[in-house]
Amino acid sequence: MSYDKNSIKRYRHDESNDSESDDNYVPYVPVKERKKQKLLKLGRLKETESQKSQSSENEEDDDELWSRKNKVSLLDQHTELKKIAEAKKVSAVERQLKKEEEILEIVAEKKALMGVSELAKGIQYNDPIKTSWRPPRYILESSHSRHDKLRQKMRILAEGEDIPPPLKTFKDMKLPKSIIMGLKEKHIKKPTPIQAQGIPTVLSGRDMIGIAYTGSGKTLVFVLPLIMFCLEQEYKSPFGKNEGPYGLIICPSRELAKQTFDIIQYFCSFTLKHNLPEIRCCLAIGGVPIQEALDTIQKGVHIMVATPGRLMDMLEKKTVRLSVCRYLCMDEADRMIDMGFEEDVRTIFSYFRGQRQTLLFSATMPKKIQNFARSALVKPVTINVGRAGAASINVIQEVEYVKQEAKIVYLLNCLQKTAPPVLIFAEKKQDVDAIHEYLLLKGVEAVAIHGGKDQEERSRSVEAFRKGKKDVLVATDVASKGLDFADIQHVINYDMPDDVENYVHRIGRTGRSGNKGLATTFVNKSNEESVLLDLKHLLIESKQKVPAFLFEICSENEIYLNMGEKGCTYCGGLGHRITNCPKLEAAQNKQASNIGKRDYLSNTAADY
Repeated sequence: MSYDKNSIKRYRHDESNDSESDDNYVPYVPVKERKKQKLLKLGRLKETESQKSQSSENEEDDDELWSRKNKVSLLDQHTELKKIAEAKKVSAVERQLKKEEEILEIVAEKKALMGVSELAKGIQYNDPIKTSWRPPRYILESSHSRHDKLRQKMRILAEGEDIPPPLKTFKDMKLPKSIIMGLKEKHIKKPTPIQAQGIPTVLSGRDMIGIAYTGSGKTLVFVLPLIMFCLEQEYKSPFGKNEGPYGLIICPSRELAKQTFDIIQYFCSFTLKHNLPEIRCCLAIGGVPIQEALDTIQKGVHIMVATPGRLMDMLEKKTVRLSVCRYLCMDEADRMIDMGFEEDVRTIFSYFRGQRQTLLFSATMPKKIQNFARSALVKPVTINVGRAGAASINVIQEVEYVKQEAKIVYLLNCLQKTAPPVLIFAEKKQDVDAIHEYLLLKGVEAVAIHGGKDQEERSRSVEAFRKGKKDVLVATDVASKGLDFADIQHVINYDMPDDVENYVHRIGRTGRSGNKGLATTFVNKSNEESVLLDLKHLLIESKQKVPAFLFEICSENEIYLNMGEKGCTYCGGLGHRITNCPKLEAAQNKQASNIGKRDYLSNTAADY
């Protein structure tokens, strides 16, 4: 049977048309390829390896062709390769930052720092409290660029909406003459940077987060405006029996609460001398009889200074009410949340009736705490003077390697570095008692305070040291937060604290109000490497001398330390990132160990 050429062509053409119309058409696969696929199915070849080798061969060929075609010199090739390497490095940094954001989001507190009733009813306030205070006219007429220049000059970083202008003098703040006289008596002539921006912000009725180095005068930022608000209230409508308080100040330690109370009493005595209304203030702290506070409350109290435990007790027993309270300040707020008072703070918030002006202050406030605190505030203004958690520039920091058994003997050498008064810090109560006993045996005029001593003894020791009757105060961290002692020459850290934030608070007891101070810290092999890394980078940031043994300690993650936000966003340490934060790891381990052990019917259970 014979076929002509045309009939063969037609047959092929028809066949191709049929195949195009057929949905189940399978393309032709060469014999070699089919054998290869069969071998792959049998597991005799690894596809990934073959693909990798092919791609690498192709890349090499492409690079060779590129250099040959374009006749690129070796120098240009090197530059191009350097750019590619840098691009890879940037992508690694971006990956690290993204990972950190994810971790911060996971560890962030999902429940807002608000009262239980406010959360349940979904109550939200959109506008800050309005006050009658206004800056001077010439300040209001000044341009925004003038305010920005002043902030830049004073190294103030302010964030938020409609930030009030900073003011250079107390007169511009419209403080009463009596208060200005009280400031002059304390040799305070002009406001510090945190006061220049902070006092106008508080007087404007704004919620605020105030972060400034230790000894920068944060206490006056919330005390002076509160006294002015109370005077205004007393003029409009005097407080009657069992009324108040109008303002509430919460402190993490009894000593800090007592110090704040004394400062308020000092300025209130000046207002009373100048025939202004009497401002009554009460102190509610554990370890002292409650009767004195109750007597003041019965007369009608304007300002209450309290520690969380005693305040909770009084609120539960209904000996004090917060129905007219419109001003709340939490001093050393981050320490309070860290110490486990978070649920107590939530409970305290639920006793308020209506909107309040909320202020949070500290020298150290990591990003995690700042983000959490913002949930309690209405359009807050965040004021930063220096980096949050930075050491005071007025303190000379010395770090010495001292063996554990030689520490107590070496203390006497250290005490000879400066004249008294000197503060010695130790982590453990038994160490405080041992140091105190040793110093007394050596004839040193010393007193000691820690959580194990009763309040009367603690108060007596602090007063004796404050008045200069004693040369040395030995203490645990109860004395490290917020306490202000005049003319402290030297702070000795008998041991390096586990948290670098505590270190910053400790050394901040010296070098206050513009004076210079010295801080000596003992370290040895017993200290964690992560803490020593944080210390090393804190010394570098403060432009202090870094000892050789500390300089040798290095971490593989040090390349990431200066990217984005400096240091760890969880704890504020400079020697690590949140991805390898020991504090976060410890918190997660603790949380994991408590699973299944929680008593949901207890009073402290947050869910009930």
